[in-house]
Amino acid sequence: MDQAVITTALIGAALQPTFDAAVVIPTILKPSLARAVQSVFSQNFPGRIHILVGVDRPLGDPAVLDKIRDECPSHCALTILDLGYSTSGRNGGLYPGGCGGAIRTLLSYAANSHAVAYLDDDNWFGADHLRTLRDALDGYDYAFSKRWYVDHETLTLLCVDDWESLGPGVGAYQERFGGFVDPNSLMIDKLKCDTVLRWWCYPLPNDARGMSEDRNLFDQLNKNHRGRETGLPTSYYVIHPDDYLHPLRLLWIKQKTGQGRPAER
Repeated sequence: MDQAVITTALIGAALQPTFDAAVVIPTILKPSLARAVQSVFSQNFPGRIHILVGVDRPLGDPAVLDKIRDECPSHCALTILDLGYSTSGRNGGLYPGGCGGAIRTLLSYAANSHAVAYLDDDNWFGADHLRTLRDALDGYDYAFSKRWYVDHETLTLLCVDDWESLGPGVGAYQERFGGFVDPNSLMIDKLKCDTVLRWWCYPLPNDARGMSEDRNLFDQLNKNHRGRETGLPTSYYVIHPDDYLHPLRLLWIKQKTGQGRPAER
């Protein structure tokens, strides 16, 4: 595929009218991107959805982009941004954020909806995720759901996250960060939260890995904006052994369920 901005819309010429929700997905073209996007296609959502996929660094097979473009349903529009280079400092780009550099910021501004949700290419949404977030967003600046922990090998649901992504003023990060919401569980009103969008580019100071942009962004939301929770676990977050928090998450899961791995393992 040529490096370009490509928009595919199966809803005819109705691109200019704003959409009821948008979903921003940064990717390195993992095969799991198809599952992530399919979960957006399959939403139980009574409106039009703008899906924006931004290629940070094409480490996987670009054929996955053709697959999602071909499967895009009539109530969705799909915008694919492949600049041909990475904006992330870990790949030689100008922005220090390790999770796509400026991709989330760029696509947030490009989204043709004021209600913008976020999804990583190895995670997915439950069928009611966008509907319940969009309902919760009315009258607020941002909304958030709870999330499931998912085993990286079997994709078995382990348990609902009762420790990390719980919102402002609660959870394991209450003292250090004032709470936290995982990007995969978040929807923002980008017009009300315009000054927040730049923080997708910047990790915490002294973060050698450069992977903490989500902490900075949530800090800005927490300090300056009003949020509302759905109370429902509608996002699915795959936990990986290479994440430095993985041992702690397995400990939490074991304490809650009596097992640190899926039952069939």
